[in-house]
Amino acid sequence: MNLDTPIEFIKGIGTERAKLIKNVLGIHNLEDFINFYPIRYIDKSKIYTVSELSPSLDVDIQLKGKITDIQEVVSPKGKRLSAKFRDQTGTIDLVWFRYSKWMKESIPMNKDLFIFGKIQAFNNSFSMPHPEIETDEAKAISGTLLPVYSSSEKLTKRGINNKLFQNVIYEILKILPQLIDENLPENLIKALKLLGRLDAFYNIHFPQNPQLAQEADRRIKFEEAFFFQLGFGLKKLHQHSKSIGNPFPIVGDYFNNFYNNNLPFDLTGAQKRVLKEIRTDMKRSTQMNRLLQGDVGSGKTMVALLTMLIAMDNNFQSCMMAPTEILAQQHFNSIQDLLKNSNVKVKLLTGSTKTSERKIIHEELLSGELSILIGTHAVLEDIVQFKNLGLVIIDEQHRFGVAQRAKLWAKNKIPPHILVMTATPIPRTLAMSFYSDLDVSVIDEMPVGRKPIVTAHRREKDRAYVYNFCHEELKKGRQVYFVYPLIEESETLDYKNLQDGFDHILNHFKSYNIAMLHGRMKPDEKDQAMQYFASGNAQIMVATTVIEVGVNVPNASVMVIESAERFGLSQLHQLRGRVGRGAEQSYCILMTSDKLSAESRKRIKTMCETNDGFKISEVDMELRGPGDILGTQQSGVVDFKKLNLMTDSQIIKLAKLAVEQLLEKDALLVHPNHQSMKTFYIRQYKSKNKWSKIS
Repeated sequence: MNLDTPIEFIKGIGTERAKLIKNVLGIHNLEDFINFYPIRYIDKSKIYTVSELSPSLDVDIQLKGKITDIQEVVSPKGKRLSAKFRDQTGTIDLVWFRYSKWMKESIPMNKDLFIFGKIQAFNNSFSMPHPEIETDEAKAISGTLLPVYSSSEKLTKRGINNKLFQNVIYEILKILPQLIDENLPENLIKALKLLGRLDAFYNIHFPQNPQLAQEADRRIKFEEAFFFQLGFGLKKLHQHSKSIGNPFPIVGDYFNNFYNNNLPFDLTGAQKRVLKEIRTDMKRSTQMNRLLQGDVGSGKTMVALLTMLIAMDNNFQSCMMAPTEILAQQHFNSIQDLLKNSNVKVKLLTGSTKTSERKIIHEELLSGELSILIGTHAVLEDIVQFKNLGLVIIDEQHRFGVAQRAKLWAKNKIPPHILVMTATPIPRTLAMSFYSDLDVSVIDEMPVGRKPIVTAHRREKDRAYVYNFCHEELKKGRQVYFVYPLIEESETLDYKNLQDGFDHILNHFKSYNIAMLHGRMKPDEKDQAMQYFASGNAQIMVATTVIEVGVNVPNASVMVIESAERFGLSQLHQLRGRVGRGAEQSYCILMTSDKLSAESRKRIKTMCETNDGFKISEVDMELRGPGDILGTQQSGVVDFKKLNLMTDSQIIKLAKLAVEQLLEKDALLVHPNHQSMKTFYIRQYKSKNKWSKIS
């Protein structure tokens, strides 16, 4: 037998059972069986007496005594089998709601036996539903904790029960020393006080005590995290060795003049830290490949501008690409405004740019006269050529395809440095796990003086109050968003829901201009509607989640989100980020129905309690799971058997550090002590680490 032996050849299974186990549990070979871990354990080492029972005893327990009476009970709810169990200290009821005639006749009466199960308490008396019965003392009492494996009714009906799994795995463990080797370096096992691999398998399935079960659990989790990180670490080294880049050794006049004379506010500690990380990357002659995470309004654009000025100091051009014309225009306006007292030339290139202006941009890029280009997909066109492109910044990169991004890299002989920005905070454990082949920077501090957005939960009965509040803000010269969810699958019905909302707002705010924005509008219609609102000509914007990313209207101080319970947490947080961009106090009002599910209540409560996108992302992961947050393309990689990305961040950190230290000393894994680890990685994990560079 070996690890690849199909399960039909394992004693006690056979062809028919194997087919079911494969379909229901996805267990195909012997190796799958040893990685089929218990969901909990039962302790049969202790024998309880009836007098020791208490309602707080919430575990499976074992009692020794006799069954003295048994009868069928018929009630309006159906038939059940009821029995009395006695020991020297008292009596409890046994009950079976599902039973057969054979079972009733086979229960031993007035003989010493052991019963095992979970007790229930009612009116100071105890019962045990569906107990296990054992007459053999040698089988009843166990010196180890016994595993309980996940199963299904479909399996148990065919005799594939916990007992079968226990027996099969117990037999496999007997031959395990011939099948597996240690796959972690000995010095690492000693340094981190980990169980050996063999001991871990023994004690995850049949632990001698609870402490050894915990130690086995820790070892297996660490192993999963370690090899996952090793795959990313090797890939990162490969990228760095292959990805030649232009070194930017100089921080010169462009950067220093702006930093010392034109910086409109002091940088936060987080912005300074991130700039230092970027600066260190760009000094090297390898291509920078860095993800910049920053919450809405944390100052990513300022970091991007300062990075572009470093590129200029080294005689290189920069290109910044945004997914929409509105967002590209917004970046252009803010960067042009910041550079108004300098001689740095910035141009905007989008689908709307006039032919005459395009010609000038193309010429200035080729001559090197134009240092910074900001644009949409238009910058990808073949005709757009640079003299010396050294830095590419991509905002909200998940909106661009790989092929599109690759076009930018090809616009220079030596690939430009890459900075990818996202305003969607990713839970730290996810970033640590899934972007290990990327360098990740986080701006986790808001600019000084920025007022936190006040978030409130209101129900339908409060609508008049909410409208009055909006009127008060509008009278002060502020602007208001009303956002409606996409409630139906049908675009027609979605549009109708929004149209109904628009008519309702029109009726209650007759003296104000109102703009409408939704997904069915053409790009130029969307831009017109947004400009109508951004310019202040419209005081109210009624929209769907089209406004979720990148719209900057500092004068908008109120965001009313209708049917907020229908939105996900990250979406609510992104929407809220459309206000709070000016000096005035801003508000986000979450309107919901009166009846909310427990999950909806938690989402709304979280939004009201914190503005911290990273805290919100942690709750979001808790509610939705890591797969959903990573998106469909990457959700398949979350296939850990033991490791939990929400609760095991310490183990992930430990594994990441261990991999970094190991690869620093032995990047090619040639050391004799690393050969079994390398062999295991190639067999087990290499094919799973095929994710491409994020950028």
